[in-house]
Amino acid sequence: MNPEKLAKLQANANRSKGTPRRVVKKVHRSVAQDDRKLQGALEKLALVPQPYVDEVNMFMEEGTVLNFRQPKVHASVASNTYAIYGRGQEKDMTELIPNILSQLGPDSIANLRKLAESYQKTAAGQAALANQEDDDEVPDLVESFEEASIEASKEEEK
Repeated sequence: MNPEKLAKLQANANRSKGTPRRVVKKVHRSVAQDDRKLQGALEKLALVPQPYVDEVNMFMEEGTVLNFRQPKVHASVASNTYAIYGRGQEKDMTELIPNILSQLGPDSIANLRKLAESYQKTAAGQAALANQEDDDEVPDLVESFEEASIEASKEEEK
């Protein structure tokens, strides 16, 4: 018998004497199986798939937008329940403004106005900081340092 194989079997102390050797099989779940479980959960909630949804935008209070391109949407209008899943990206509202103007409600338009005002304030603040930084510049040299060091060395010699 191979001594390496024997040492490996002896090192396996998890099993008691007289029990058969069992190899633990890891079960890998596929995405399709997870998708079937999700579909089953959505059916329990009586959600119906909504085809032909090209894009979903969720407006956050911070001024960002959670954007889903080609999402899978399930809805139950009677219970006001929606399930949206897919690949979502968090984007700034300014990136999506031309495409989402028709989707904005009164609250979102007010948020957009606040966002525009805050951008104007920050732009004005940055301009003021730029002016202050110009004032803090180092002044031009008027005299030569070499001449001053020669004069200082002469005074030390005296």
